[in-house]
Amino acid sequence: MDTGTHIVMGAAICGLTLADPVVASDSVTMTAVFIGVVSGSLIPDVDTVLKLRNNAVYIRNHRGITHSIPAVLLWPLVISIILSFLIPGTEFYHLWAWTFLAVFVHVFVDIFNAYGTQALRPFSDQWVAIGVINTFDPIIFALHIAALAAWMFGAEPVLTFVILYVVIFFYYLLRFALKSAVKRAVQVTIPDADDIFIAPTMHFFQWRVAASNKECHFVGRAYGRSVNIYDRFEREAMPKSPYIDAAMEDRNIQAFVSFSPIYRWSVSHVGDLCEVRLIDLRYRSKGYYPFVAVAHINNEMEVINSYTGWIFSEDKLLKKLNFVPNS
Repeated sequence: MDTGTHIVMGAAICGLTLADPVVASDSVTMTAVFIGVVSGSLIPDVDTVLKLRNNAVYIRNHRGITHSIPAVLLWPLVISIILSFLIPGTEFYHLWAWTFLAVFVHVFVDIFNAYGTQALRPFSDQWVAIGVINTFDPIIFALHIAALAAWMFGAEPVLTFVILYVVIFFYYLLRFALKSAVKRAVQVTIPDADDIFIAPTMHFFQWRVAASNKECHFVGRAYGRSVNIYDRFEREAMPKSPYIDAAMEDRNIQAFVSFSPIYRWSVSHVGDLCEVRLIDLRYRSKGYYPFVAVAHINNEMEVINSYTGWIFSEDKLLKKLNFVPNS
């Protein structure tokens, strides 16, 4: 989920902690628990700092080890030890337990996005991405804001947030049912599809669709059970070429391939350089495919520049590559 949603979820868990008599009756422990819960709701996304290095490192590692089983166990312990020193007199076990819940909830809800997490590490490096909830879901966010406002205006917090999460539980079930219906509709539209990707959007009834059969890639949107295919690309194996071999060794290209399950490729010449471009088909926006990886290779099979990430115009891509084509 996005940072804003994780914050309001942390605030909601703060309300739930008041079901604990120790937290409710001890102001020192309550203060530490509230800080621990909010910190725990955000700490798994500390890997966002990897953006400061480059997009390739960020893409390959975001929601990786910081969302793993060891991390879920370690983060609450680290936060609780630090807060116990900073706020003497805190009941450590209660602080740790509620902070653990906040960290667990963060990782758990991220699993339901299309991006997913490597939550099963170290047992598996597989990305767990159920894809029923958008990274920012306006309904989930609004429900949290409404519950927090009710608490602020005097509603009993524990009951308020229990009701909130019962409602959200059924909302998740509804999203599963909708995705299942969309998948069946895609299978009717493309009966021989052997690979189907369905991802939510911020709009309740709209879903992104990318699918492949042996001959083509298909890209479209589903509106309820109606599937509209916007683009169709012939599915071709990447040719054997020393330029492509050199590109595939580049860290930006490798990061893209590790992240994208369905993409198409293009090879062209830009001046004296060969351009290898990979285009993720999952994120079509207004006729454009913004998530790409590009590498420029010279005649010595050296990668001169490369980039992977979100680009919404060719001019911005050239700036990211720090590249001026020869006229």
